Amino acid sequence: MIQETKKRLWTKDFVLLTSANLLMAIAFYFMTPVMPLFMADRFQSDTAEIGMIMFTFAVAAIIMRPFSGFLLDFLNRYVVYLIAFVFFMLLFLGYALAATVTLMLVLRFLHGLTWGTMNTAAYTMAVDLTPAKRRGEGLGFFGLSMNVAMAVAPMLALAIIHRSGYNILFYSAVLFCFVALLCAFFVRVPQLSRTASVKFSFSGLFEKSALPIAIIALLTQVSYGGILSFIALYGREIGVESSGLFFLLLSVGLAIARILSGRLFDKIGPAKVSFFGLILLVFGLVLVGYAPTSIGFHCAAFVLGIGFGVLAPAFQAMANNHVVPERRGAANSTYLMFFDSGIGIGMLLFGQLIDRIGYAGTFYVSAVITLVALIVFFSYTLPNYLKTKESF
Repeated sequence: MIQETKKRLWTKDFVLLTSANLLMAIAFYFMTPVMPLFMADRFQSDTAEIGMIMFTFAVAAIIMRPFSGFLLDFLNRYVVYLIAFVFFMLLFLGYALAATVTLMLVLRFLHGLTWGTMNTAAYTMAVDLTPAKRRGEGLGFFGLSMNVAMAVAPMLALAIIHRSGYNILFYSAVLFCFVALLCAFFVRVPQLSRTASVKFSFSGLFEKSALPIAIIALLTQVSYGGILSFIALYGREIGVESSGLFFLLLSVGLAIARILSGRLFDKIGPAKVSFFGLILLVFGLVLVGYAPTSIGFHCAAFVLGIGFGVLAPAFQAMANNHVVPERRGAANSTYLMFFDSGIGIGMLLFGQLIDRIGYAGTFYVSAVITLVALIVFFSYTLPNYLKTKESF
């Protein structure tokens, strides 16, 4: 087993891993506002086709998550992480060469496979490097690297394509990933001392204790996936030409919430933290649909950012708190598989609903889904978590 005696959070290895994650995330979030625009401009794709392209990435990540969890518990986690990272970086070059929608589907699928492995490995190693009693705080700060990237990357990506075109953006993504790999090269992760051999089984790909919170993550990420995919097009419809400020405010809210909520989770537990986050999500989704103006659009971004930022470290800490180190790969892959499923469903659902009931109606539907998540969390997930805590 991994020895969890270290009390310090900000070790050299944790800082380097977080820095690598930040730089990688900038490349990842380059694609968030750009992919729908890229598909519309280069292939004249409609919202349904764009939703399918975005969904393909999520499907591949979902398929890969459980297998990556097994690999992380069976092989050297650090080596798995680096190999996946290299392929993730190189696939950005394919977008510059893509000439058909079919080829884009293939590229997005392959990119999703590498993302599913690399991202699961990164979070598992972050848990390994974080003291148990500061896990909420540690995961909050590690996840903050993604939020900082979300704040920087969309505006930078839009500036690049307006000045130099899409291909330069894809090459820039490769550059950011390369620098991230240099940081990752110097990370040293504690190695597992397994007491028994690990054998492959389909049931062993999933960690059952993580399922209750993973289901809640799925429900909350439906709106997140839809917003990431279609908020730029929605902004255009209501007269906001650039969605850069939306992503900045979303990221500021995420960053503030992550810094505070992880520490609060460690001190007061999940109930109050989760209730606050879920209620904010409902309010933000109603606001963005009810107030189709620049002010409503951007106020909703900040509210949604706080909501998502409050929930993310709390939910992931809950998924990891009651598993032994040898099952962390499976726990994280189970959680993140459902997390990705929610994002993918959101991408597909929004793409189908927008043409039928409009943007406002689609946001209201996602608010109802979040209310369902709140009910399930307090009626089933939280009691199950507290019961497992006592036995663990």
